[in-house]
Amino acid sequence: MPSNSSPVAETPEATETPLVETESPLAEPAETKSSAVAASSTVEKVHAALTRSSTGSADLRELESGLDSLQSDAVRKARIDWSRILLPIAAVVVLIIIWQFYVSLGLKRRDQVPGPMDVLEQFATLWAEGSLQEAVWTSLQRGLLGFLISVAIATPVGLLLAQVAPLRRAFGPLISGLQVLPSVAWVPAAIIWFGLTDATVYFVVFMGAIPSIINGLISGVDQIPPQYRSVGTVLGASRLQMAVQIILPAALPGYLSGLKQGWAFSWRSLMAAEIIAVGGTIGFGLGSMLNQGRDLADMTIVMSAILLILAVGILIELLVFAPIEKRLLQRRGLLAGSTR
Repeated sequence: MPSNSSPVAETPEATETPLVETESPLAEPAETKSSAVAASSTVEKVHAALTRSSTGSADLRELESGLDSLQSDAVRKARIDWSRILLPIAAVVVLIIIWQFYVSLGLKRRDQVPGPMDVLEQFATLWAEGSLQEAVWTSLQRGLLGFLISVAIATPVGLLLAQVAPLRRAFGPLISGLQVLPSVAWVPAAIIWFGLTDATVYFVVFMGAIPSIINGLISGVDQIPPQYRSVGTVLGASRLQMAVQIILPAALPGYLSGLKQGWAFSWRSLMAAEIIAVGGTIGFGLGSMLNQGRDLADMTIVMSAILLILAVGILIELLVFAPIEKRLLQRRGLLAGSTR
């Protein structure tokens, strides 16, 4: 009889212990976590509820709430965020209203500060003449080609400087100095060396973009954890494999920042070169249109060129760099909690 009573006395204790453990996940607050951690926690709770041996009401409620949370996250991702479209449009409308209000005050003559409708009429005139399309295409073609060549030059140079310490100590300060130097300072020298040709414009673009891309890549490499290099060394990676397959992918956030800054510098350098270097075999770009408006003292042409330069820069940012940066941050789990 004693041998039969002892197992019966121990069975309640054995069955009560899992019940205490199953209640602990329910006490964790989900509101204090970020969206990525909350989604991971929800998946864990659903998995735990499915794999438990008991099917109590508490487990069923947890399973139901976890599935509802996952479904709501999927719907939220598939839904279009209209604020990303409507808010920029509203900002532009507000700026145009302020512009028109200032013009209506009559503080300046209309030939000095034209209104939005005056600039719009000038847009229509330039479009009918074909000069607007020519200017946008010429500048955009030069800017993109110059930027791509700059990327092809700056990427291997940046990797080399980031990997070889003596080269970085020797040329690092020079690269930083070239980045600080205004690109417009190269225009007179480029005109003397290359004349009034497209080579002058491209040279100024290179000198504006290459240092920024190199420094951005070096900054990205500096932020790589040392364990990455240790793993590559253990796996027997060569210096080329280490640079291309480990260092460069790990440095993508800093490299992308350098690319964005390089594009901004190249676009600004291009406009400066087109404004100063006029004539010869240099085509008619947005900078040339801006300079033409200054020579004619026509503020509608000047404002049209300024707005076009601004619009091209914004479109390149929204259509090229912003999606790439968003996808990169999303893949690395860095998008949760940001304002993007």
